[in-house]
Amino acid sequence: MEFTVVRGDIAEASADALVNAAGTSLRMGSGVAGALRRGANGPINEAAMEQGPVDLGGVAVTDAFDLDAEVVVHAAAMPHYGDGRATAESIRDATRNALSAADERGCTSLVTPALGCGVAGFDLAEGARIIAEAIREYDPETLRDVRFIAYSTGEYETVSRVADAVRGEDGDGDEDGE
Repeated sequence: MEFTVVRGDIAEASADALVNAAGTSLRMGSGVAGALRRGANGPINEAAMEQGPVDLGGVAVTDAFDLDAEVVVHAAAMPHYGDGRATAESIRDATRNALSAADERGCTSLVTPALGCGVAGFDLAEGARIIAEAIREYDPETLRDVRFIAYSTGEYETVSRVADAVRGEDGDGDEDGE
């Protein structure tokens, strides 16, 4: 499946489904989860935690409240136990399960951050590769518009470079980038 890399704040993104970089407890603390919690202006944290805990790599789906989406898919790439670090397997599973959960709900668009690469401490370039490969390999039923969002310029540059490599592209994808 094709996907694009965009720069911005996921809490301001518009899509049928927004993906939260969650931990297994589904408690929405800082980072992506904190931004979505603040943007939702509702009891999204409570709604998520009512469905937890989930297995590492698992997901839960809640209403998006005031976010510009139908649902938020809380993808648990980070354990809320042990060392709290994401793994390649947890990032891959969380990405695949988030795509599947959105697809099962008839979503046509989804925005995902770099799961496991913030608070959970996984290397951004390696995590972006795992996520980009999982998106590319996913066979959607309803999903057509998948965006991999990066918050900062540096994160965007890394994710774009890795995504281009996964897609077999060189350059930045711009028409004049040859």
